[in-house]
Amino acid sequence: LDALAHAVRLSFEIKARIVAADEREHGQRALLNLGHTFGHAIETAAGYGEWLHGEAVALGMLLAADLSQRLGCIGTTDVARVRELLHCAGLPAAAPAIGAATGLDLMGMDKKVLQGRIRLVLLRQLGAGIVTGDYPADALQATLRGHFEAAA
Repeated sequence: LDALAHAVRLSFEIKARIVAADEREHGQRALLNLGHTFGHAIETAAGYGEWLHGEAVALGMLLAADLSQRLGCIGTTDVARVRELLHCAGLPAAAPAIGAATGLDLMGMDKKVLQGRIRLVLLRQLGAGIVTGDYPADALQATLRGHFEAAA
């Protein structure tokens, strides 16, 4: 528990430095959105108040890790590590069964959509993200099906 508290405290300090250096989100600050686009779809589909914002974004980080793994950027052990960290923090690691089509539609309403492409923060490796809209649509569909249709 001390390690988790230390990690959270350090994360806040890092986030504060990034936000202060990039107030208008033109650079590194966008990386802080890891999990947000997936998370906003969960929040909206589940209904206001059913999922806390932090819970939905945390689960969104797992979906981003899943998609990153499907793209060959990280391994299955990295995805398992993200899932275990969520579990240790008492956060959900299973998505509501909102359906892949609904998830995709809701993600398409995100403010980060650019020229019709859903821009996501994905992982090149654990601890190193990238903001991109350049990924195969079928990989995103597989992630959405695997999470939004697997829950019961």
